[in-house]
Amino acid sequence: MPEQLNPQLKALRDQCAAFAREHMLPLADVDHGDAAKKVRAASKQAGLFGLTQPDSAISKDARQLALCVARETLAAANPPALDAVFGPGAGVLGHVGEPLASTHLAPLLAGEKRGSFGFTEPDDAKPTRGVIKGERLIIDGQKSYVTGGAEADFINTLVRIEGHGPSMVVIDTHTEGVILDKRFNSLDGSHHAAFRFENADVPVTHVIGEPGQGLPKAMRQIGDVRLLFAAQACGYLIWVMDLLQSHLQSPDKDGAARGEKDVVRWHYADLRIKAFAARSMLYRTARLADQGENIVNEGMACKVFATECIGEAVDTAIQLVGGNALVDDHPLAVLYKKVRAWRLAEGASDVLRLNIGRGILELGKGRI
Repeated sequence: MPEQLNPQLKALRDQCAAFAREHMLPLADVDHGDAAKKVRAASKQAGLFGLTQPDSAISKDARQLALCVARETLAAANPPALDAVFGPGAGVLGHVGEPLASTHLAPLLAGEKRGSFGFTEPDDAKPTRGVIKGERLIIDGQKSYVTGGAEADFINTLVRIEGHGPSMVVIDTHTEGVILDKRFNSLDGSHHAAFRFENADVPVTHVIGEPGQGLPKAMRQIGDVRLLFAAQACGYLIWVMDLLQSHLQSPDKDGAARGEKDVVRWHYADLRIKAFAARSMLYRTARLADQGENIVNEGMACKVFATECIGEAVDTAIQLVGGNALVDDHPLAVLYKKVRAWRLAEGASDVLRLNIGRGILELGKGRI
């Protein structure tokens, strides 16, 4: 649990709490774009911006645990521009060799280029495929849900290379034959894009690692993002519990505390129990990851449980607070839109449940 943090991680937790209080919450009424610029600048000055990067001194010995502590603590304040605190991580480009280390990884980590991740294809589409011709790779196919793709300089794309199998390939968005089909927003306000590749011609050196080894790389990145969702969900759970505690201890129109009714206390206690369980899962899984354990099943379990918990918590909080919480700009209404998408992102809850079952029964993976 978070009570068992070492002094360095406790200091990180306190720093993140102070950062949210001093640099983020005062921007609640500022346009998101302007708020994000101010938060990003303050984060760089505070030394938080690079926490997601592999050479971060703070996260060197306990990277996943440090990221969970930071993300949970920041989300617990429910501040604006939360996505602007941390810079990009290496993702599937981690430990990549030349020329990609210089042409894409270094500019990505420096904030000079934007990357995105192309994994999902339309249900009725064939897998994105590539054919090696000499020193070139010719790619055809589609990616239907590329987060941030419309603003990206390149897409780390899962491609089935003929004769090799699934591979991760860096595709620059300005490449001829790379077509932005559409840009769209989801319920939580995030931006996504759909792309087509029609004889897109990229250098073979844009294959990340060995051809045919792309699926494990893709799944590792997806696994990291699942823990991100779980950590932020746990942070928002803390915020919802604090809001509800304050609301239920306040008097109603008759002067009695709103939490006096047994049915209200039952719902509140049930949420507290699930929040305790979600945070316990998150911190145990982060520690296992930092010990080098295979946490595929545990990561999926954390993501499913935590995102479903925060969805239930916000829904129940709206019910207990009443009609005021349905107004568009009420914090609970805003948070409801944000967290609903998480039960589909990086694997729908039902699909992840099936994968956990397969991981245990067929592959013997994980500790669950």
